[in-house]
Amino acid sequence: MSAIHSSQLAFFAAHAPFDRMETEHLSWMLERMKLGYYAQGEVILRPEQGVAECFLIIKQGMVQGETSIEDANAADTWLELAEGECFPLGALLAHRPVASVYRSAGDTFCYELPLADFHTLLDLSAPFRDFCTRRIANLLEHSKQIIQAQYAQSSGELQSLTSPLSALIKRMPVTCTPETTVREVLSRMHDARIGSMIAVDGIGRALGILTLPDVLERIALPQIDLEQPVIGVMTTHLTFLPPHALACEAALNMAKLGFRHVLVVENERLIGLVSEKDLFALQRTGLRQIGQAIRHAKTLAELQQTAADIRRMAHNMMAQGVAAEQLTQFISTFNDQLTARVIELEYLSCNQDMTEICWMALGSEGRVEQTLSTDQDNALIFAVPDGMTPDEVRAHMLPVARRINDALALCGFPLCRGKVMASNPEWCLSLAEWKQKFSDWIRNGTPQALLHASIFFDFRALHGAEHLACELRRWLSNVAGDNTRFLHQMAQNAMSIRPPLGVVRDFVLGREHKLDLKLNGITPFVDAARIFSLACCVSETGTLARLRASAAKLNIHPSEVEAWTSAFLFIQVLRMRHHDEAQGVSCGELDNLIDPESLHELDRRILKEAFRQARKLQARLALEYQL
Repeated sequence: MSAIHSSQLAFFAAHAPFDRMETEHLSWMLERMKLGYYAQGEVILRPEQGVAECFLIIKQGMVQGETSIEDANAADTWLELAEGECFPLGALLAHRPVASVYRSAGDTFCYELPLADFHTLLDLSAPFRDFCTRRIANLLEHSKQIIQAQYAQSSGELQSLTSPLSALIKRMPVTCTPETTVREVLSRMHDARIGSMIAVDGIGRALGILTLPDVLERIALPQIDLEQPVIGVMTTHLTFLPPHALACEAALNMAKLGFRHVLVVENERLIGLVSEKDLFALQRTGLRQIGQAIRHAKTLAELQQTAADIRRMAHNMMAQGVAAEQLTQFISTFNDQLTARVIELEYLSCNQDMTEICWMALGSEGRVEQTLSTDQDNALIFAVPDGMTPDEVRAHMLPVARRINDALALCGFPLCRGKVMASNPEWCLSLAEWKQKFSDWIRNGTPQALLHASIFFDFRALHGAEHLACELRRWLSNVAGDNTRFLHQMAQNAMSIRPPLGVVRDFVLGREHKLDLKLNGITPFVDAARIFSLACCVSETGTLARLRASAAKLNIHPSEVEAWTSAFLFIQVLRMRHHDEAQGVSCGELDNLIDPESLHELDRRILKEAFRQARKLQARLALEYQL
């Protein structure tokens, strides 16, 4: 019995969450388990059996989940469970029957734990309880630790951007009153050897900040009166974050706004100051320096260098464990700034302004979901001045748009093969023309119209006359949200792309025996979120923001949305890791094709779970539109 017990412990030690449980709790579980056998095709659990009464772990074989018991076929199978996986967690936790039929796909052995013992184990073991209640999130955290360990060898010196700001505060900042003279403030900064001074009121609220660069620009060069109150030369548009905010949020603020400091405030009172130096160093290139280099770039060559810096930054952030949602925001933010600077330089060179012109980002850039592999998807929207026609305005704009597209290509954003770019006359339109174009797509609902809608309906103002894009978004929300026929057609089209889960094998592989993480992994989430957002008149363009904003209006439980967003983010992580690794060995165009055999066992398991969540999301979409 001792030998059997040891072999059982070895089995559980190879699978999450049992590999994190204490030995005494595993032994307690084993003492109360029995081993069940199920022949091929035998039903293990089904809804008609009533409230689930047993927790099962597959020791050997495979179990399939089916939507119906009669005439089960490949189309009915929505999940596969293999060795080490457990079920039915949702039914056990909710004290309800299972929602699907669980059937043995071959000779299968399962460890079985009675319901009462399952709930006792939840109380005994924190790792087990955390896994059961936050299954995919728990698996993601486990995978994240492995990823960080893999990257640690190349980026061991980097600090963590996942730390709260409270952990970075070294001391209370030096402050003064708004009435303190400039001379006294400079003297105190010199004596204390500090690079900033903050003015606060009587209850500790920050009113302004003076930094060393400000001393040169606002005091030394203008030679101002040093006896005047310091608040007159301070920056009063301040950036505040709470102490529980993460360092990555402070870094993103610095990158966007070009600041060197972020004030940490609790209950409106200043409690700390975090500088760029407090955050991290990214291979000698900080986030503020990248943003500053972009804003001050005068030539295309300089922008090409910053594009390379952005890619290095992404690698180092992955090493630091920055979450996929924040990482894609960083990448998209810098790509936005780089694109905006290219546009500015081109318009300056031809003495044109963008007062009534807006450059719009589409696709992944429009959704703020860019990875290291992204081509150009952009368009132009403009107002027509009195006395001119749209064609006349377009004729002036297209040559500049072409130069911008070519410049972006040199910075690492390939030209779109489908010519979805601002330099294409078809996508350089007035506000009225865009409304007409969108109306035609919504009214016709042809395959080509649905394809265009999936690209262009993710538009976002990137540079120029933002009010034009906002007006188009408001108009689209009203028109599309009221057209149930069009939404039904979009839902039908979205269901044609299925997550690549197999019935006999783990995955359905495509060309080169690989998975397409973008087409079959990301796209089902993106499509469903877009449809939900149109139906609910949600203005956000990001997939996660759309799902979260639509959930309440569609009565979707927050736990479902959390599972969907976690799955989406894990697939994004895999894509970025794949792109990052490919950059190191190839100078060619990056792809989204991955060999599942190359993945860590845990990552394969999470990827299967992520694809299952994609199927659940599509099932919800099918339910909403009766497909």
